[in-house]
Amino acid sequence: MASFGLIFDFDGVIADSEVLANVVFAEHVSRLGLPMTLEDALTLYVGKGWREVAADLEGRLGKSLPENFIADLKVKTAEAMRKDLREVVGATMFIRHFAEVPRCIASSSPLNYLRLCLDTLGLSAEFGDHVYSADMVARGKPHPDIFLFAADQIRVAPADCIVIEDSVSGVRASLSAGMTTIGLCAGSHSRPGHARRLVDAGAIQTAETWNDALKIVSSLRAENTG
Repeated sequence: MASFGLIFDFDGVIADSEVLANVVFAEHVSRLGLPMTLEDALTLYVGKGWREVAADLEGRLGKSLPENFIADLKVKTAEAMRKDLREVVGATMFIRHFAEVPRCIASSSPLNYLRLCLDTLGLSAEFGDHVYSADMVARGKPHPDIFLFAADQIRVAPADCIVIEDSVSGVRASLSAGMTTIGLCAGSHSRPGHARRLVDAGAIQTAETWNDALKIVSSLRAENTG
């Protein structure tokens, strides 16, 4: 196995997609008769897998979601991504700086969505087939399954993986997987106090920008090889 690997969350880490996606989500939920704001959606659901989100919504509604709810939401979200998606500033720079390092994406989002967004951002070639969704494992974040699966796929021991995450559930998942985690607060969805929450969840450090993250990873790498 390789001596060092990078595992990236996607939404809010590489793609500055959380605000876009959660505006669509909040509007879609509100139409069901459950009023929801962007801030509600960001607070309640960022970093969670769809199964957990759907169960929570159905509990709040007191009934099952409409049969076409997910399909319609996916269509509207994809339209928003194709039109307005941008990278979190500095993500491409960071990814290419560590071009020789084994790396992958490990996200709660569906694989077809991840592929769409990577194509939109022009980053598909940077990851190739190493794009993994929580749909591929039994349990989503905050369970460690997706991170352990991803590490195995890139042939890096979990203890030698550095994870870049922006959500509390993602940090907890990577911590449970025995990985080193950097909390990234560079996306447009980050709110005051978020860095503290990521540290409390287990992130060893937080980065306000991708340049900060580059310095942290470079330092960790030097410590491990020095």
